[in-house]
Amino acid sequence: MKAFLQKKGVHLSAKVYFVDALSYMALGLFGSLIIGLIIKTIGVQLGLPFFTEMGTLAMSLMGPAIGAAVAYGLGAPPLVLFAAVVTGAAGATLGGPAGSFVAALISTEIGKLVSKETKIDIILTPFVTIFVGYAVASFIGPEIDAFMKMFGSWISWATEQRPIVMGMLVAILMGWALTAPISSAAIAIMLDLSGIAAGAATIGCSAQMIGFAVSSYRENKFGGFLAQGLGTSMLQVPNIVRNPLILIPPTVAGLVLAPIGTTVWVMENVAAGAGMGTSGLVGQIMTLETMGFSVDVLMKVLLLHFVGPAVISLLISEYMRKKGWIKPGQMTIQTGGN
Repeated sequence: MKAFLQKKGVHLSAKVYFVDALSYMALGLFGSLIIGLIIKTIGVQLGLPFFTEMGTLAMSLMGPAIGAAVAYGLGAPPLVLFAAVVTGAAGATLGGPAGSFVAALISTEIGKLVSKETKIDIILTPFVTIFVGYAVASFIGPEIDAFMKMFGSWISWATEQRPIVMGMLVAILMGWALTAPISSAAIAIMLDLSGIAAGAATIGCSAQMIGFAVSSYRENKFGGFLAQGLGTSMLQVPNIVRNPLILIPPTVAGLVLAPIGTTVWVMENVAAGAGMGTSGLVGQIMTLETMGFSVDVLMKVLLLHFVGPAVISLLISEYMRKKGWIKPGQMTIQTGGN
């Protein structure tokens, strides 16, 4: 059985299913729902119906995009991958983003098992993949989606009742999820985070990205600053493994700023922007879309998402460097150009 599973590329691993597949799900979300929201927002704000319709269409194709992304991430053969477009759509229709992920994941793995095993592969493989995906979407998807949304609503409610403590916890955990090799964007959307809980998550994620970008500027210069500040702080994961102390500056920045964003300058967001941080400025665009495009909101975004994380992280990292807790070269990132 192990030999057969290995031959079929089926790896029964938590890392494969909850790290790799979830990361590819995030790419599917970005290529449909998130970019669609951005395009639609541009269309609405500038009065461009063409952009509004384009964005709406992209958002509506979230399910198929998740299905294709998950199947691709799991190394599915062509017929399984194309059929996963259908299972992802079924999962989204019947169980939301979480249902789409689970339906695509299970149907892809089962589809890989039957792929190229019979002479009627062109019929059997897509049939099995779609059948399994639709069955999962019908019987499991709604329950999973309901649980994720209920859990997310608990987080939002708790953040409103205890804005300081819960805001800090949400900021830290979502910030760590963004930097870790899992998808904070997918988590936020599956949990359907909203309101000040989503606002706290955005602050925590932004603190990780801007914090690492500024703290490591002497090692990575302007190119590294952009790669981390507008790309992903995940580039620091190998360095964190070698010296976990480098995680302290951006984490403290999120810890300090989140309570301000939940009590003094109340920040809100939606699920699509909650787990994005400053990646492509999606978190900021969605914050402005949620709270309104005004000078007041823009100033809060600049202070809590950019200036605050930069100043706090820089001060702490420089202190840690003087103490020898962060040594030269320990925050150097490896990019495609290095």
